[in-house]
Amino acid sequence: MKKSLVALAALAVAGVASAQSSVTLFGVVDAAFSGYSNKSENIFGQEVKVTKNQLTNSGYNSSRLGFRGTEDLGGGLAASFWLEASLGNDDGTTGGNVSNVAGTSRTVTGLFNRRSTVSLSGAFGEVRLGRDYVPTFWNDTVFDPFGTNGVGTNLISTANGYGAGAPTGFTTNQMYVRASNSVGYFLPPNLGGFYGQVMYAFNEATKYDNAALTPDLADTQRAGRYIGGRFGYANGPLDVAAAYGEATNTDNFFAGTTGTLQSWNIGASYDLGVVKLFGEYSYGKNKTDRSAVNAFNAFGFTDPSAKGWLIGATVPVGPGLIRASYSGVKYSDLPVPAAAIGTVNQIFGLKDPKADKFALGYVHNLSKRTALYATVAYVNNKDNDLYGSGLSTSGSFYAPATTAATGLSANNAAAQAAIGATHPTSSIGYDIGIRHAF
Repeated sequence: MKKSLVALAALAVAGVASAQSSVTLFGVVDAAFSGYSNKSENIFGQEVKVTKNQLTNSGYNSSRLGFRGTEDLGGGLAASFWLEASLGNDDGTTGGNVSNVAGTSRTVTGLFNRRSTVSLSGAFGEVRLGRDYVPTFWNDTVFDPFGTNGVGTNLISTANGYGAGAPTGFTTNQMYVRASNSVGYFLPPNLGGFYGQVMYAFNEATKYDNAALTPDLADTQRAGRYIGGRFGYANGPLDVAAAYGEATNTDNFFAGTTGTLQSWNIGASYDLGVVKLFGEYSYGKNKTDRSAVNAFNAFGFTDPSAKGWLIGATVPVGPGLIRASYSGVKYSDLPVPAAAIGTVNQIFGLKDPKADKFALGYVHNLSKRTALYATVAYVNNKDNDLYGSGLSTSGSFYAPATTAATGLSANNAAAQAAIGATHPTSSIGYDIGIRHAF
């Protein structure tokens, strides 16, 4: 009997020992002095210039605070959690203003708004539940020398994402970077360099058995749903991946309309040692029903799209890294603004707006955790005369406060009246900052 009790105790101890656990506190604090300058002009060549200087965050890496942990369950199984919150360290907020897209700020709600997941992994791969990166975003950030942070962020991200830059008619995608209420599956890491993931995010809508009793509220039945996947190969200096996703951003149940941004991209990098090369091509389309708002949209211009591309490089120099990229985006089939209906511009000026961007930066590593950085970027806008509406259109680093009546800040109403309608021509932005990781 005593031997049996000893044996049971030994088994119990072995079971506890196999269930090893670890919890890690981690984070990034990144602050930068940033400046932006936007130029616009009217058809007579008269120019308006607006500038802004501010202290921002996330110019090199996104500021964050997080907790992650793993428990070894034995038999190759492990349970993990990851809770990560955005930091607005420039003003002391939690989940506050994050300036990681083209120098613009956005308000992020929720505490662990960056990532909030629990997962189970093993030889089969990993199943992950919660709020997480969507598959299509990975290529935009992994194959960008600037990692979609600060003024160097590529125009593919600006076009398909949530920052200032997308012209009127191209839907802002709230699920461009992350999706909530998601179920994701990741392939195991032992597939000879092949990797991949799929994701489905629930919109958590309430369904009514008698459909006629469904409340007539926009964006409540299908909006919030995401489905996508990514597959790639990484071995030695080569990394290449393709991704596809569908984000449902709007819906009107009784009108029978649904607005979905369908996007796909392919990207690659190759590390030659003395230089690492990057490249990506992206395509996004707003799939929507024909608009009944005005007759001119009825003969086309109902599914706006954006084509984007990027080439870039990083060059290690001692303890530092030079970063450079050249990106571009071209929009097609944008709806005609109401102000342009029946004008000469509408008939003879149906141009596809486009922009390109050059970014150059340097990172100096003071240690493995602390770095100084500087980035400057220039955006050149082309053929925006039809779609321009003030200064908050494609390719601007930021949008000044506007009024519906003028399209310019209220104290510049007189200037707007004097110069007439303007379209953006160019923008310049810079970041100078410090990043500390822990």
